[in-house]
Amino acid sequence: MPLRINTNLPSLNARRIMGITGRDLKHRIERLSSGLRVNRAADAAAGLSVSEGLRAEISGFRQGIRNSEQAINLVQTAEGALNEVNSMLLRMRELAVQSSSSTVNDSNRTSINAEFVQLISEVDRVARVTSYNNDTLLTGFGNTVSQAVAVSTALSSDSTGVIAVGITGASAGTYAFSDTGNGSITLGNGLTTQTINIRPTMDFDTSSVVATGSSIVANFDRLGIQFTLSGQRGATAFSPATDGYRTGDLDGRNLIIESGTGGQFQVGPDEGAVHRLNLNIGDLRASGQLLNLGGASLATVGSSQQAISGIDQAITQVTRVRGDLGAIQNRLSFNVRASSVMEENDIATDSSIRDADIAAEVSAFSKAQILTQTGLAIFAQANIQAASALTLLG
Repeated sequence: MPLRINTNLPSLNARRIMGITGRDLKHRIERLSSGLRVNRAADAAAGLSVSEGLRAEISGFRQGIRNSEQAINLVQTAEGALNEVNSMLLRMRELAVQSSSSTVNDSNRTSINAEFVQLISEVDRVARVTSYNNDTLLTGFGNTVSQAVAVSTALSSDSTGVIAVGITGASAGTYAFSDTGNGSITLGNGLTTQTINIRPTMDFDTSSVVATGSSIVANFDRLGIQFTLSGQRGATAFSPATDGYRTGDLDGRNLIIESGTGGQFQVGPDEGAVHRLNLNIGDLRASGQLLNLGGASLATVGSSQQAISGIDQAITQVTRVRGDLGAIQNRLSFNVRASSVMEENDIATDSSIRDADIAAEVSAFSKAQILTQTGLAIFAQANIQAASALTLLG
């Protein structure tokens, strides 16, 4: 082996190896001090891209959970107010029944009617003041279905069989039906159209697609509208016979959805209808279309008797709205639990990408430390080796 002093190749080699070991030691120290395996894009370019996407989704889940919890509070505010409205309606019905009897005279009815009028005013007042974060809830919250049968002609249950309409994110506007009688129903608002088939696979009745005494839901999910269609019902001691829905009944009918404020809860991490829940509360003032008690009076026997049926309808409407609020509250509660599970699993995946394995890093750190110390010793020996040329000059 030649002996050279101008170029010390063993020393250069030892220095190069020491540089590699030093960089590795620096990375191990950085990972142990931060607790992260990926501290910069160069550590894992693909992993960083995946991790950042997960972190965006995780933050979306967290905010969606908070939104859901706040929405539950909003729903509870509305439902709590309606509980009191329901109590007032029951008292109003009691007064109407009392005033309908000839056991009280007109002077008594004046006093009864005074309390009745005060209760109507209180129902109105509660509807106007029930709010959450300065948004009034009971005078029309979110887009609502117009209950005026003259314009929302699909709501004429006697001739169409429509007994309930639910909307979830449906845009305001006029929706027109095309029902050609073959079991398919088309609904559109001029921008979006959807056709669904509600006829069972085995259907021997050429006119009715809803079994007698039952009901089905026609779900126009792209439009965010659901119709409950009833079947034929025979007369009972409590209700007259109804024809129910038959194919073709909805042809040419309209549904009007009126615009409102609020009513949308962002409960998921992304954009899209499936990441939102929509709440629709109609006008629940006593003088509104749903309760329609503005003209009720207990001043006479006749008006008292008529008020009973009107109050019964108002109680039914309030109960239906409370049921809808309860269903939305349950959905929000389920969403909180489901989102929490998804958030937890996203965090676990992000951890497997980002977080350092401390046991493995400590082992690698110890190895890098030993190699660094060994490299220093060998570097010193490589420099000493060149000094042996001096012995040739002795």
